Amino acid sequence: MSENCALRRANVLANHILQSPHHPSTISLAREACLQYTPPEVNESYGFQVKEMRKLLDGHNLEDRDWLYGIIIQSNLFNRKERGGGKVFVSPDYNETMEQQREISMKRIMYFLENGVFKGWLTETGPESELKKFALYEVCGMYDYSLSAKLGVHFLLWGNAIKFFGTKRHHEKWLKDTEDYLVKGCFAMTELGHGSNVKGIETVTSYDPRTEEFVINTPCESAQKYWIGEAAIHANHAIVISQLEINETNQGIHVFIAQIRDQDGNICPNIHIADCGHKIGLNGVDTGRIWFDNLRIPRENLLNSVADVSPDGEYVSAIKNPDQRFGAFLAPLTSGRVTIASCAIYSAKVGLAVAIRYSLSRRAFSIVANGPEVLLLDYPSHQRRLLPLLAKTYAMSFAANDMKMMYVKRTPETNKEIHVISMGLKALLTWHNMRTLQECREACGGQGLKTENRVGHLKGDYDVQTTFEGDNNVLMQQVSKSLFAEYVSCKKRNKPFKGLGLEHMNSPRPVLPTQLTSSTLRCSHFQQKNVFCLRERDLLERYTCEVAELQERGKSREFSFLLSHQLSEDLSKAFAEKAILQAVLDAEAKLPAGSIKDVMGLVRSMYALICMEEDPSFLRYGYLSRDSVGDVRREVSKLCRELRPHALALVTSFGIPDAFLGPIAFNWIEANAWS
Repeated sequence: MSENCALRRANVLANHILQSPHHPSTISLAREACLQYTPPEVNESYGFQVKEMRKLLDGHNLEDRDWLYGIIIQSNLFNRKERGGGKVFVSPDYNETMEQQREISMKRIMYFLENGVFKGWLTETGPESELKKFALYEVCGMYDYSLSAKLGVHFLLWGNAIKFFGTKRHHEKWLKDTEDYLVKGCFAMTELGHGSNVKGIETVTSYDPRTEEFVINTPCESAQKYWIGEAAIHANHAIVISQLEINETNQGIHVFIAQIRDQDGNICPNIHIADCGHKIGLNGVDTGRIWFDNLRIPRENLLNSVADVSPDGEYVSAIKNPDQRFGAFLAPLTSGRVTIASCAIYSAKVGLAVAIRYSLSRRAFSIVANGPEVLLLDYPSHQRRLLPLLAKTYAMSFAANDMKMMYVKRTPETNKEIHVISMGLKALLTWHNMRTLQECREACGGQGLKTENRVGHLKGDYDVQTTFEGDNNVLMQQVSKSLFAEYVSCKKRNKPFKGLGLEHMNSPRPVLPTQLTSSTLRCSHFQQKNVFCLRERDLLERYTCEVAELQERGKSREFSFLLSHQLSEDLSKAFAEKAILQAVLDAEAKLPAGSIKDVMGLVRSMYALICMEEDPSFLRYGYLSRDSVGDVRREVSKLCRELRPHALALVTSFGIPDAFLGPIAFNWIEANAWS
């Protein structure tokens, strides 16, 4: 330590010690801020039209979204709070007990019902009504995922099960009453002993031809229905997924309607219900457990679009193959996965909007003596933390929009592709959301810990997405198996590849250049047709080859899949990331020349290159050399610098109302002032 520095510190310490204390009555709490908040808008410019970018990102139903934003913001039922400068914020009150969170969630649903939010959600058909429903789900999820999850259980699981598995008699009896909440439904599929393995469910239903009733029974503790949203308090009916035994023959899983409570909320006879208890998030959802003790239900309560039982007990189904019948029973889960994936991206948008706005007004440290402190987002390290995640969120938004459009325009011919893509995107987008929220939480420092700033608590609420309606790791294994089956089928029939985005397999194998310049790395043809297609092609060939070799050595096909899990993981990730990049390219191709197209090019290149940098497959299997990996890494840093001036415009384009963000996204000094 220099002599001058030591002397200066000694003088400061002496002055502090010798200073006479103030009398308490003279203490002033008047705020004389040393730091002044400067809104990011003062120093940051918009290099493109944010309203036009929002149209691209949201993709559909902007007016409906804004209408629901307004309904939420204007009502005190949504915990309106005014903070510094008269700024209004809405977010759930996490000081409430679990029981209070559950009740306020249901009150909010009833408020939505009174305002016509759910009109047509089950009784109207067609792409327009389905897209509107998706849009309103996404808004609900940004406010409180408990609210969105409760609606998902009621409409997407209970309601869609009746819609897809039921026939006219069920539609007429249940759909309108469900839409009006005269019936409150839940979806009893998972059990204590079986989650992802739906085929292994132990609940058993038999048929009594004397009374023309089905009898549902929980034969053991592991068969209790577990993690059933809405079951603990609010649901009065349940979709029950159960094995069906007819004349001592197991016909596999089937779908039934069972009343579990009367209209006064009393649990019905022959049913036991318990609470799953407090969770790390999503405590506004009353998650419960159900046991059936030889519960009798009318024969008509079998949802019979796939199979039926005659009054005298004869089993009838147009689908003779049990495996195909099982696949048909899982169809409603696709809409749930589509919704989960899109909601995950909107959660990531909230986190990024808060963290990036904060980083454009919060300063730390000076790089020159006595100079001004530096904005967080002007640090290259901070850019590296947030801007690649921002680019990924943009890319995944376009992929989610494409997936929704594919779903609402589905045909029997496209169902398989939707099923595979929704599994891959559900996994990747929910994982991305959790990683993004964690990085945003840390990027906000201590402020990220405050629930009012939204980011930290979103993590707890959205964590469940990675395992419900399909554990992500299991879903990704199914993606690889689907690609495997498609590859083997095409090769066996000597037919060209068609569907699942595998058409590139009909072309010659791409050859990557040895020298990767900046222009090469940013070239869309290089990114998609060369790098991403080569990775998927090579991994698919390696995977099928490894499984075949294991089978030749006497291993069963299923065991061979298990032993090849590492290639399976690499392949499914390559498939999903390529689908996402294609969605960005398709959106970019529709744009006229101009500022939005230019920024989209930067976002697309950032997405492609950060995927290349983060996936060890590129180096592990030799697609890129060590030098090329270094080129990619340097280009990502360069793209961070180029995206930095657009950061505010990019998060503003999310179109999220200020009230849905946290106080630190705005005047965080005023929001924390003594007054």
